[in-house]
Amino acid sequence: MSEEHVKRRLAAILAADVVGYSRLMEANEERTVSALRHHRREFFDPCVVKHSGRIFKAMGDGFLVEFGSVLDAARCAVEIQTGMQERNAGVPEDRHIKFRIGINVGDIIVDGEDFYGDGVNMAARLEGLAGPGGIACSAVVRNQIGNKLELEFIDQGEKTVKNITQPVHVYFINPKGVRGGSAEVSQKRVRTDKPSVAILPFSNMSNDPEQEFFSDGITEDIITDLSKVSGLFVLGRNTVFTLKGKAVDLEMVAKQLGVSYLVEGSVRKAGNRVRINAQLIEGATGGHVWAERYDRDLLDIFAVQDEITKTVVEQLKVKLLPEEKRAIEQVSTGDVEAYTYYLRGRQLFHTRIKGSLLKGREMFSKAVELDPLYARAYAGMADCDSALRSKHGVDISVEDVLATADKALAIDPNLAEAHAARGVALTIADRREEAVSALDRALALDPNCYEAHLYTAEFCLGAGDFERAAKHYMRALEIQPDDYRSPIWLRNAYQALGRPKEAAQYARLGVKRAEEALRLHPGNSKPAQLGAIALASIGDRDSAKEWLARAIEIGPDDNIARYNAASTYSQLGEFEKAIDFLEICLPQFGPDLKRWFRNDCDLHPIRTHPRYPKLLELGG
Repeated sequence: MSEEHVKRRLAAILAADVVGYSRLMEANEERTVSALRHHRREFFDPCVVKHSGRIFKAMGDGFLVEFGSVLDAARCAVEIQTGMQERNAGVPEDRHIKFRIGINVGDIIVDGEDFYGDGVNMAARLEGLAGPGGIACSAVVRNQIGNKLELEFIDQGEKTVKNITQPVHVYFINPKGVRGGSAEVSQKRVRTDKPSVAILPFSNMSNDPEQEFFSDGITEDIITDLSKVSGLFVLGRNTVFTLKGKAVDLEMVAKQLGVSYLVEGSVRKAGNRVRINAQLIEGATGGHVWAERYDRDLLDIFAVQDEITKTVVEQLKVKLLPEEKRAIEQVSTGDVEAYTYYLRGRQLFHTRIKGSLLKGREMFSKAVELDPLYARAYAGMADCDSALRSKHGVDISVEDVLATADKALAIDPNLAEAHAARGVALTIADRREEAVSALDRALALDPNCYEAHLYTAEFCLGAGDFERAAKHYMRALEIQPDDYRSPIWLRNAYQALGRPKEAAQYARLGVKRAEEALRLHPGNSKPAQLGAIALASIGDRDSAKEWLARAIEIGPDDNIARYNAASTYSQLGEFEKAIDFLEICLPQFGPDLKRWFRNDCDLHPIRTHPRYPKLLELGG
């Protein structure tokens, strides 16, 4: 465009962006796209038109809107943020569609239907400084609005932003109830959104890579403690751990995760000494809010975690309620050695193969030997025992498993993971009503407990309650974005419900996640087992057989691998092979897995085979 044809005009620009869009898409792409389309059609776009605006650029998760009046732009921003709070009501917080909004007034260059220039760029930068559900504006916007609208302007001072030479004076807008012209916006004062923070996985700086579990454990415990603070929105462990070991651009990560602040750090453990570096970073600018280094005796590790948690709360100016302060200060054990064994056990349990479960149980057992009142370690023992008994045929009495879970609950009656562990043990014992009660209690105590949702989904799938199974598998895969099990079994539930399109969608997601799990843990056959089933279900025969061969090579004596091989061959139409594997593994299964066998839709193709009645006897 030649200089003589350049058209310029003064305009108010509103930039809006969906908070944490990448995270929402990773958790559930189809639902996120559908929800955003729904909000736009019913609310966002009509709101823009109502206030005389025009969307001149839409970028999937972001929008640029032109207004002739800064007052119209502010009214529209307030109505959007107020309305989205109401529209998100009743939806789990990690599924909320929230916007950040920036408003600027400036000179824009007109190029057909598109605009660009410093006025547009500044609006986009201001949007990045706003918190989730918040509105940020420049000083010129604040001055032009003056007292014409009932707005509270919160001075943030000058901020340096990317690709803008001069610092910008920023204000946050907090509506107190707005009237103007014929448009009337809700009189309810909008709740100032909670500060949002993600604790990135602390780096292991020890010379020994085996100490990785220790830095992971410290990260998880800081997340757990900060999650107890009602004035904060803290991303869960499983969302942030998808970034583990990756070099990241902090500003980009904050935007992708949809948080205003990040905590990052490192851990160096040597003998009886530990050095922890921690820093709090403003997501929009990458600037440091606070940083500290702790050189302490290993025995002081719990005090350091407590100090980091309280400092983050203080720096974010969040009020810590007395009961929250007590909850943060209450540690599950005061014994550092027991804590270290527990962390090792938890790391081993997550792989869920026989060898790691046996070793994990040993670690939990050592933890309770050192601290007989360590409730979480007892819950870990019960989980290992349940998996070893039901999935791998190890001779462990279900009464002993229940007794271990009950020890955890006697120490801490409100420990969600202990109720979940008890629910699994009761399922194995075929005490189904009691199992439902225990799992429901776990979900009530912690609606974001991954294990509680996974165990409940497994219970429902085994019982043939496919709708409820799908609901809990969906929640599990959202809570843990690197989980490959939930999408693959969700595929199973959708297949049973006669929804093949959704079944194929989650099969592909499961394969993608299983591939990453195999890369990280090449000695764990479980991702290859389940990946083979998913690949067979979408007709990729060659890949399914390749993955299955890898699973059998890693765990040739794994009883669950044999069952999953049968499921794979059943879908591939190789029925004799499927039945051969089932005849080996079914006699070793307990009531819960035999019930699963009878309802497993992956085995539907073999149910008319002449050898199937014998399988029913084995799985009776």
